Amino acid sequence: MSERPIRVIVADDQAAVRDGLVTILDHEPDIDVVGAAADGATVVDLTRRLQPAVVLMDLRMPGVDGIAATRALTALDPAPAVLVLTTYADDASVVGALQAGAAGYLTKSAGRAQIVSAITATADGHRTFAPEIASAMVRGLTQRTALERLAAAHALTVQETRVLQLLSERRTNRAIAEALYVSVATVKTHVNNLFGKLQVGNRAEATALVERVRDHGL
Repeated sequence: MSERPIRVIVADDQAAVRDGLVTILDHEPDIDVVGAAADGATVVDLTRRLQPAVVLMDLRMPGVDGIAATRALTALDPAPAVLVLTTYADDASVVGALQAGAAGYLTKSAGRAQIVSAITATADGHRTFAPEIASAMVRGLTQRTALERLAAAHALTVQETRVLQLLSERRTNRAIAEALYVSVATVKTHVNNLFGKLQVGNRAEATALVERVRDHGL
C-alpha cells in the first residue's frame, strides 16, 4: 500500500478543468494535491521539486505536451506514477502515452469515483485503463515490441530507439528535441545514425520499416 495521503500534481492547460479537478481531489481525505500546472514543462519542474506519488496528466498542452512530459517524468528517480486524464482516446494518443510510460489512462468522461480509484491504484503500483481504450492498448504494445525488435536487430542505442519511436509518430526534429530535452542538432545526428543502421534513405522509409515489423515481424 502507498503512504497516505497520496501526493498528487494535476496538469491540464484548461484552468476550469484544472481547478475543478483540484477542488474534487481536495475533498478526498486520502489525497493531497501538492501542485497544479498548465503545461508539460511546469509539471516536470514541479515534480522534481515536490516529488508527488501520482501526476494526473492531460495530453494536449502548449509547449511540452503531456506525452513528452510523461516520458520525462518516468525517467526521474524517484519517478511518479503518471495517470493520463484526457479527452482523447485515439490510437496515437493512447499509443504515445503507453510508450512514454503512463501507468494509467482515463478519458474525461470518467466520474469522480473512477478518477479517485485510479489515483489510488496507480499510487499502489497498479496499472489502470479505461475500458474504451483496450483495442488501442493492444496496438500500442505491438508497436513497442516492433521497436524493441528493431533495436536488437540493428544495435540501436536507447536514445536512438526513442528517436525512432518519435520519428515513426511523424514528429519533426524540433518536436523530437523538445520531447527528449536535447538540441535539434543532436536529434539530426541520431536520425542520420538511424538511417545508416536501418539502411533506409529517409524518414518515410524508417516509418514504413517500423510499421512493417509491427505488422509482420522481422
